[in-house]
Amino acid sequence: MNMTKKQRNLTFAVLLVSSIGTSLLQTALTTALPSMMRDLSISAATAQWLTSVYSLTVGIMVPATAYLIKRFPTRKLFLSAVTLFAAGTLLAIVTPTFSLLMVARVMQAMGNGIVLPMTQVVVLTIYPVEQRGTVMGIYGLAVGAAPVVAPTLAGIIIDLWSWRTIFEIVLVIVTVDILMALKVMRDITETEYQSFDILSMLLCTVSFSGILLGLGNLGAADFISLQVGFPLLVGAAALVLFSRRQLRLETPFLELRVLKVKDYLLAVIISMLLYAVMMAGSTLFPIYIQTVCGKSATVSGLIMMPGSLVMALISPFTGRFYDKFGIRKLVVGGSLLMLLSCFGVVFVNADTSVFYIASVYILRLIAIGCIMMPVVTWGMSVLGPENTAHGTALLTSLRTISGAFGSAVFVAVMSKVTELTSSQKGVAANAAGIDFAFAGITVVAAVLFVVCVFCVRKQKFRGDSVQNAVS
Repeated sequence: MNMTKKQRNLTFAVLLVSSIGTSLLQTALTTALPSMMRDLSISAATAQWLTSVYSLTVGIMVPATAYLIKRFPTRKLFLSAVTLFAAGTLLAIVTPTFSLLMVARVMQAMGNGIVLPMTQVVVLTIYPVEQRGTVMGIYGLAVGAAPVVAPTLAGIIIDLWSWRTIFEIVLVIVTVDILMALKVMRDITETEYQSFDILSMLLCTVSFSGILLGLGNLGAADFISLQVGFPLLVGAAALVLFSRRQLRLETPFLELRVLKVKDYLLAVIISMLLYAVMMAGSTLFPIYIQTVCGKSATVSGLIMMPGSLVMALISPFTGRFYDKFGIRKLVVGGSLLMLLSCFGVVFVNADTSVFYIASVYILRLIAIGCIMMPVVTWGMSVLGPENTAHGTALLTSLRTISGAFGSAVFVAVMSKVTELTSSQKGVAANAAGIDFAFAGITVVAAVLFVVCVFCVRKQKFRGDSVQNAVS
């Protein structure tokens, strides 16, 4: 659609603020869990669902967003999503019970699950091809830096005030954004009437929920057990049925045929591997710093802050680098840094220098800044405009679910190894669990590096002129 430069930038600003606000709560509670456990009288196993259910709900909502974007006007859908998120945040502030807090987290995740992919669709629609890398690099500050900076801010806030203050700050940000959106937001994408595929939504929900529940139980039960095996089997069966149904439908709930486009498929695989490593590490780093090293939440946040700032600084430049040189150098260099940063945590213990940990964390976030948003821009550039909504929804959903799976698996690995090495007592057992978990994460990072080196070709964006391979 025709928009002036000022209209594009104002629309982008509104979308950016909403993305920052909604993304902050994706990982902020990682640092807050010990405090919440005390206040709500819940165990660690119960508390971790506050983060897991958030990622799960986002992953489930994102496929539905492809339908919502095509069915409803941009302005109305955006305001509805951000208002739902704000209502959930308000509930989280005032709730006295864990059950209501879980409801609040689901409401927040439903709003976030609409806002994030919708933002990418709108940005890729209103900006010309030659500016998308730069704009998506700036957008990376929101969806990339916000979840990573969140544990740092949360640690300081918790020690100064309480975990509820985190929600209060986010509510202020989102409220300001709603007021901005009422004045700025316009209808961007074209709408068409479609019926909602309830069966596909149910299959999608059961598949992701079953797999995540099974993986999440690995730390408390054996792999060959009812608690692990049954949810995994149900989830896998539902996933197969969901995929077969999408390929048979003339108008699918989620267009899986976009995976036939090689570069897009590579972008999805790289994003999934990156998110598995990123979210697992984001969960384990605060646990290591606070539990093994015995540091406070504030110190934990300060150790991670330099890396967060570096990532925020380089994100716009990686977008420009992509616009000029293409994707290969970014992903190969970024994946190598990620591999080195993960391997660097395999042998840490309670006496490891905090400066060493901060340095490793900086490498890790430079890697994320080099890969995350450039890969999204690259992957989406090979799809035609008619598949932008489905392509964005599929990529965002799969990488979010992959992040939830990564956290569940490697936290379970850490818990199991800690249990098996309990004879060592104290922090040594926890250090062993952390080391073993990061050894597993390093293997995933190595796979990411191999994929980037051998599968990503030397090329810049090909833009909308690329022939769409979806049929």
